[in-house]
Amino acid sequence: MNGILQLVDVATWLLLIKGIQLALYPALRNGFGKLSYAAAYPVSVLLFTLFTWYAGYIGIPVQVALIPFLILFAYCAAKGEYSAAEIKCNLSWDVIFLLGFLFLLEVRYFNPSISYAEKFMDHAFLASIMRTPAVPPLDPWFAGGSLAIYYYLGHWMMGTVAITAGVPSPVAFNLILPTVFGLSAVSLYAIGTLLLRRFQFIPVLTLFAVNPSFILHLVSGEGLLTILWESTRTIEGAITEYPLFSMLWGDPHAHVISFFNQAFLIFTLIVTYLHWDDLDSRGRWILSGTIALSLGTMPLLNSWDVLIYAPVVLIFGFLTWRGGRSSLQGGNGAWKLLLLVPLLSIALYLPSYFMLDTKGIDGIGLVSGPTGIVPFLLVFGFFIAIFLVEIKGEIVRYPLLIALSFVLFIAGYGGAAAAFLPLTFLAARRRCDMADLLAIIGLSILTFIEIVYLADNMTGIYYRMNTVFKFSMIAWMFMGIAASVMVSRWLISRRWYVPDHLQTAAAVVIALLLLTVPLGTQEMALGYGSRNLDGLAYLNATHPADAAAVQYLRSLGGDLAIVEAEGDDYTYASRISSFSGIPTLIGMPGHELMWRGSEAGIGERRAAVRAIYEDESRTIDLMTEYGISCVYIGPLEEEQYNIQIPFSLLEKRFDQQGARIYCLPGGDSPPDHTQ
Repeated sequence: MNGILQLVDVATWLLLIKGIQLALYPALRNGFGKLSYAAAYPVSVLLFTLFTWYAGYIGIPVQVALIPFLILFAYCAAKGEYSAAEIKCNLSWDVIFLLGFLFLLEVRYFNPSISYAEKFMDHAFLASIMRTPAVPPLDPWFAGGSLAIYYYLGHWMMGTVAITAGVPSPVAFNLILPTVFGLSAVSLYAIGTLLLRRFQFIPVLTLFAVNPSFILHLVSGEGLLTILWESTRTIEGAITEYPLFSMLWGDPHAHVISFFNQAFLIFTLIVTYLHWDDLDSRGRWILSGTIALSLGTMPLLNSWDVLIYAPVVLIFGFLTWRGGRSSLQGGNGAWKLLLLVPLLSIALYLPSYFMLDTKGIDGIGLVSGPTGIVPFLLVFGFFIAIFLVEIKGEIVRYPLLIALSFVLFIAGYGGAAAAFLPLTFLAARRRCDMADLLAIIGLSILTFIEIVYLADNMTGIYYRMNTVFKFSMIAWMFMGIAASVMVSRWLISRRWYVPDHLQTAAAVVIALLLLTVPLGTQEMALGYGSRNLDGLAYLNATHPADAAAVQYLRSLGGDLAIVEAEGDDYTYASRISSFSGIPTLIGMPGHELMWRGSEAGIGERRAAVRAIYEDESRTIDLMTEYGISCVYIGPLEEEQYNIQIPFSLLEKRFDQQGARIYCLPGGDSPPDHTQ
C-alpha cells in the first residue's frame, strides 16, 4: 500500500510541475521562440516559488500560487494557444526532463534514507517549512528563531510544491534532486540547441562528468562511496564537489538545488546575446524579466551564486549592447540588462533583505596555502586539457604569453597558473564565441579562488573552504558547458554522418543506461534500507520508538516547540525536530553557531536542555522561558540524562514503544495519544 501511495505522490508532483509549465510556455514565445517550451520548465518553478513566498509573507495559503497559472492556462486555451501539433513537436523536452527525473528518482529509490551528511538539516528545513509555511520560516533547531539566518529558498521552493501536490516531506525529500536534475538537463540541452548544429545533447554531460581524481580512485579498485568522497577532498582544506557527486550523495542542499537555476540563467544569457536584436520590445522585456527572476532568486536560494552571476549578467548586458546591430545608434535597448535587470532582481524579493540576520562575509584575504598544480589538475584537469587542445594554435602563435602563467607558478600559485594559461590564450583570440566566453568566465573564477578568499567563520586549514567549495561548483558549470561545446564542434568538424535509425537506437540505449546505472548505487544505502521513497521508513526497524513518536508529532498542527536530547552535529541527536519540523530548544549546535554567532546563547541553550531533564525545580520555568510546549523522552534521552522532570505538573500526551511526550497543561498542548 505504501508503494502505491508513493507512486501517487510522484504522479501528483509531476503533474503539478507539468501543469504550471504548460500554462506558462505560450507567454514566453516572444522572448524564447521555439525554445519557450523548454524555458517554461525552470521559469514556471521560479515563478511559482515567488508567488508562494509572497503568500507566506502575507499569511495566506501557499496553494493560492496556483491561481495565476490556472488563469493563464484558461486564457491561453481560450485564445487557441495550444495545438496538438506544437505539443507533439515539443515532446522531446518532456522526455529530457523525465529521463533526468527518473534517473535520479531511481538513485533515491535505492538510497532514500534521511540519515547521514547534511540530510538531517535538509529535511529539517523542508519539514519546518511544510508544517508552518510562513516567511521567514521557523528554525527547527532554535526555538523562537527563524531561518532568516540562512538561504532557505530552495527548501521553500520544493516544500511549497510538496504542500500543493499533497506529498509528505519524507517523500518530497527524495523528489527534490530528481526535479533539479530534470530541470538542469532541459536547460543544458537547450544550450546545446542554441550553440550546436548536431550533438546538442553533449552539454547535458556537464551533469555526468567526473574529475580525474574520481578516475584515479576508480582504477584503484575502491568502493563507490570512497571514490565519491575522496574525489571531492583532493584539495587540502577544501571541498570540490561536482554535480554528479552532489546528486549521488543525496543531500538536497542549497548549492545543489541551485544547479537548475544556474543552468537556466546561462541559457537565458546566451539567448539574449545571440538573439536580442531579433526580438521585438515585448520579447526583450520577457528576456529581461526572466533574467531578473533567475538572478533575484539567487540570494535566497544560494547566496554565493549571486556574487558571480551578478557581474556575469552585467558582462553579457554590456556585450549585448556593444555587439548589437543597432548599438551605434543606442537603439537596441540593452540598457534594460545593464540597469533594470539588477534593480528588478533586487525588487522581486525586496522584503527578504530587511529580514536577513546572517553573519555574512568578514572580508577578503590572500590565499596563504594555494593549491599545488597536481591536486588542482586532479580536480579540473579534464577541462584544462580540452581548453589547451582548443588553443594549441594560439600557443604556437603567441608563445610569450606563457610567461604570465609561469610567473604565477614561480610565485607558488600552481593551481592559478594552470587555470590562467588557457585563460590567457582564450582571451588573446578575442573572438565573440560563446564557448570561449564561458570558458574564460570559469577559468577566471578558478584563478580568483586560488589567489584570494572570502573570509567567514571557518578557521584553520579550512579558512578558504567555502570560497573554493561554492565558487568552484559555479566554475564547473561554466567550464562544463564550454568544454562540451568545444568537443561537440570537434566531432562536427569530422563530418561524421550518423543515419537516423542509428541515432534513434543510440537514444534508446542512452535512456536504458540512465535507468539501469542507478542499480550500481545500492551500496550507498549503508544498511539503512532501500527500495522506498519514504526517507524515514528505516526508522521503523532501527528506532521504532522514535518512529512512532515522529509519526504522531507530524500529525499535529499548532504552535508547538519541543525539547529533545542535544548533541554534536552529524549525530543522531536533534532527530525529532529534524524529522517532524517542530522546533526544538537547540539542535545541531555547530550549525547554529556558524549561522548565529556566539552571542546567540548556544551554550546557554545546551545547558538549559540538561537542566530541563535533570533539575525538576527548573523544568517548568525553562520551558516557559524558551517557549517550549513539550518534553520528549525516548531511548536517547534515557541514555543521555538522569530524567528528573516534574511528571505531576505535566500532562502525558504520548506513550508508545518506549517513547513518551509530556506537555505543559492547556494552551497549545497536543492531544492525548497514550496507551
